[in-house]
Amino acid sequence: MVRLLGYTRISTGAQDATLQVDALVAAGVQERDIFADVTSGRKEAAARPGMGRLLEHAAAGDTVVVWRVDRLGRSLVDVLSTVAMLGERGIGVRSVSDGIDPATSTGRLMLNLMATLAEYERELIVERVTAGIAAARESGTRFGRPPSDPKIIARKLAIVNEARAAGHTAADAAELVGWSRATLYRHQAQAAAPVDE
Repeated sequence: MVRLLGYTRISTGAQDATLQVDALVAAGVQERDIFADVTSGRKEAAARPGMGRLLEHAAAGDTVVVWRVDRLGRSLVDVLSTVAMLGERGIGVRSVSDGIDPATSTGRLMLNLMATLAEYERELIVERVTAGIAAARESGTRFGRPPSDPKIIARKLAIVNEARAAGHTAADAAELVGWSRATLYRHQAQAAAPVDE
């Protein structure tokens, strides 16, 4: 027998999930089988506590019912990865308001269209990021760690060497000049390296 499990998500405690719960109950979900999250959409579905409990409870053959498909994820990509993750476990998904049900041909068509749009969205994001980096480089923006002033490094190494000679540990000596032990060792190695002429 197929179990219907409900899932609701609201962004803040000031919002009310009653509309979602009522829609799920009307769709045949028992109120005791509704799992809820009060969290922003920024958290990926699998990281939400309510979704985690749902996943522990759900078994192959069950169907997760949501009010709208956007309740499943923070973006189209996250929604589709959640639907795919549930599908890999043999769990179906049905959206009351959107009419998305992978058990029907129309529902499968909707999911395929969403998958195509998500792929397009991913490609647009990559293009925008690449174009932004190229524009920043053209305008003189440097990426990565800013270059260190050799004079400041030399002064800090002198302080560290004095502290080490006085019996301080490498970690304590490095902390005196605001470095980690790893940073200290890196600067010592660079200072000891032969200079190419």
